[in-house]
Amino acid sequence: MSTTAPIQEKPKRMANLLATKPLNLLMEEARETGEHSLKRTLGVFQLTALGVGAIIGAGIFVMVGLGAQYAGPGLTLSFVLSGLGCAFAGLCYAEFAAMIPLAGSAYTYAYATLGELLAWIIGWDLTLEYAMGASTVSSGWSNHFIELLNIFHIKMPLWLAYDHWTALKTAENIVARQIAQASDPSLVAGSQAFLDKVTAIVAAQSPELLQRAHALLGAPHLFGMEIGFNLPAFIIALIITAVLVIGIKESARFNATIVTIKVAVVLFVIALGARYISTANWGSDWHSYAPHGFAGIGAGAAYIFFAYIGFDAVSTTAQEAKNPQRDLPIGMIASLAICTVLYIAVAGVLTGMVHWQQINIEAPVARAFLDRGLTTASHIITLGALAGLTSVMLVMLLGQTRVLYSMANDGLLPKKFFAAVHPKFRTPWKNTILVGLLAAIVGSVTPIDDIGKMVNIGTLLAFVIVSIAVMVLRRTNPDQPRPFRTPWVPLVPILGVISNGYMMYKLGWVNWARLFIWLAIGLVVYFSYGQKHSRVQAIAAGKEPEA
Repeated sequence: MSTTAPIQEKPKRMANLLATKPLNLLMEEARETGEHSLKRTLGVFQLTALGVGAIIGAGIFVMVGLGAQYAGPGLTLSFVLSGLGCAFAGLCYAEFAAMIPLAGSAYTYAYATLGELLAWIIGWDLTLEYAMGASTVSSGWSNHFIELLNIFHIKMPLWLAYDHWTALKTAENIVARQIAQASDPSLVAGSQAFLDKVTAIVAAQSPELLQRAHALLGAPHLFGMEIGFNLPAFIIALIITAVLVIGIKESARFNATIVTIKVAVVLFVIALGARYISTANWGSDWHSYAPHGFAGIGAGAAYIFFAYIGFDAVSTTAQEAKNPQRDLPIGMIASLAICTVLYIAVAGVLTGMVHWQQINIEAPVARAFLDRGLTTASHIITLGALAGLTSVMLVMLLGQTRVLYSMANDGLLPKKFFAAVHPKFRTPWKNTILVGLLAAIVGSVTPIDDIGKMVNIGTLLAFVIVSIAVMVLRRTNPDQPRPFRTPWVPLVPILGVISNGYMMYKLGWVNWARLFIWLAIGLVVYFSYGQKHSRVQAIAAGKEPEA
């Protein structure tokens, strides 16, 4: 008898891993009220503002420079491609958000359709999107804050303004520019010939360059190694965390004010920049418009995809929306549509103002106007970028804390910590402080491009899974009331899987390796804690779930 028990246990254990969370249980949780639940205060305007707040920022003000290096003037098509992938996924998100108005976003939708193990994987994966996204944006915010300080001729030590690797790279670039200028005074700063010379000097890594760069860096040493710490990135992440702890209504009001400022700045960029467009910069044929072909446009789309991250974060506020069934789909789709139009216009203006090879990567839009002698305009853009990136950080951290709150309520994470709601502010305050602190540390010591790529692959995976989940639930639960229905199923979800899967593929094997390592760590946490404390597993085994 004892020899057969473990054999029978294996398929049962496997079935439990794929156990879905019953929809009636989900709907019961959605109706919960009281001091241990989140506060419902958000209307359609606040939800749309949260979407726009999360979307506009990093894409226009930070990642657009990186995308242009791959797509050239074809960057406008990269935005169209990324936007389509998001639109397909967005329609799938909207159906779920209206049907299951809970805080967990893609994690909750996967739990209802694909089972606990996949739900855990997607919840763990969303950390790459939200917490690491906030870290990326804090680093981008810091770049623009340094630009703002430069306006007032305030200089921060490089080792306190950037992480170590970025600070050293910045010091090498400054020294290389000095060497290039000294070796050939006829070179015009900012010209292609000048930039080529600087690139060649940096690539050569001469002893003189390295010695002068380290001297300029002037970094202190810890255990015999130079250190770099992005202090502005660290401080802004902590300030945003404090705002989020105080309350959702206050956070939404703060966000709406910032969104108004940054949309005005984006419209200003489009209107003023259009006057300085040189159509020659767009190229005269396909080869000059897309110098690296469609592959370059695809790679550009995969990198600037970060620009669109955020509309899905609206779904994490489902338990704080007054009328989630109606307002969540409107908030997500409206914010995505508004931002796509603005993005394509800004990409067209930027690649028309500056030849794609000369677009600055750190602060592309502000630098484009500065190089035209439009100093005041550049200052306005820098302020707009700071406002934009501030609200992106707010929504990213908000999304992360709500996903952890949902996972803890399901028993997959310690409930007393991650689902603890503050009696006065009615926010998950403990997990908000932890997430904010981690985002602050990562953003202050890690290069922006490395975090950005990890965020993209994590989000794309979430979009693929949500697209699949819509098709699964249509088959397994066709009669469930759906206030919003994704049109043209299965065509739209299949296009969501293909377009977002293609962008994942374009991110390269290094990012895939990072994703698999991150997910492997997550599985260790799940099997050592989550599975043993899961409410769904307890119900399936006929036990009373932990309180």
